[in-house]
Amino acid sequence: MIEKVPFSAIDLSDIFFNSLKIDYIGFNEWFNKKALAGESAYIMHENNLIQAFIYLKVEDSELDDVIPSLPKKRRIKIGTMKINPHGTRLGEKFLKLSFQEAINESVDEVYVTVFEKHKGLVSLLKEFGFEEEAKKSTTDGIELVLIKDLSSKKHQILNDYPFVDTSYRKFLLGIYPQFHTILFPDSILNNENADDIIMDISHTNSIHKIYICKMNDVNMMNRGDNLIIYRTKNPGSDERAWFKSVATTLCVVEEVKSKNNFDSIEEYLEYCKDYSIFTERELRSFYRWQNLYIIKFLYNVSFDKRVTMQKLVEDAGLDRRRYWGFSELSDEEYFKILDLGKVDMKYIR
Repeated sequence: MIEKVPFSAIDLSDIFFNSLKIDYIGFNEWFNKKALAGESAYIMHENNLIQAFIYLKVEDSELDDVIPSLPKKRRIKIGTMKINPHGTRLGEKFLKLSFQEAINESVDEVYVTVFEKHKGLVSLLKEFGFEEEAKKSTTDGIELVLIKDLSSKKHQILNDYPFVDTSYRKFLLGIYPQFHTILFPDSILNNENADDIIMDISHTNSIHKIYICKMNDVNMMNRGDNLIIYRTKNPGSDERAWFKSVATTLCVVEEVKSKNNFDSIEEYLEYCKDYSIFTERELRSFYRWQNLYIIKFLYNVSFDKRVTMQKLVEDAGLDRRRYWGFSELSDEEYFKILDLGKVDMKYIR
């Protein structure tokens, strides 16, 4: 689990920090200064060792120590970010966290300075809309200044992430409970135990998600369409969907593929493996389906309040007889669900 921890409570002697001490001559001094100032950072432990660290700072000033200098704006600076790479997309999880903080703080930009040699991090940042705007010369070398503008719509879902463009069509997608919280950890229900469900694995950490189904109608979705995730009741249980099935999460569609889009099972497995919740064995079994559909989408924002089926019918106006596995929503239904879910409208464009 990610924790926000005071610098003073973080063990600077942890081997995790060795590379930062090498890259930045004054790292120890900087770290101790933050500890004395009572500041905090986000960290993630595994087996009592730090695996990830990010420090976020709100600034409201000109960037005059970079070339070219940049005008005064309200920004979040990713002051330090390091992820121990181990194939679990943890970088995406921390990037999502930085965007959440930026939206909470109503900033115009998020920026980071990074050495060009950190190619994986640079690639991830650029994938989600960071652009090189300047360079910074330090005693440790030349750093790239990468900035993500949050103040205007780019009409490109990755550059605009985590914002949601509501000019597209809207849909409801039902997902079984055993898959729901592992895919959408911020949408965990109050009666679920995070320690039992949320792990450091790719399909949990990632911003990109893949879900597989046999519902033919999902093929009508296109890039940019809005997708509300609906956690169904446990199949085969005596639970009443009226109270136990809930809308929890807002996502944006990247693409929908069918079995016919793949030349081989190997190509299909390669496409699915990093972002799908399913095992290779399950993926292979699904490939036998004739009506196989793979939905790839972005995990944008979790509802602050879960919306039960009862509320969806009685307050949002959804027909109780509709197919709850997948269906299109009207604009009126969609915005009513967002209102019932107490979705932060800063995410909506």
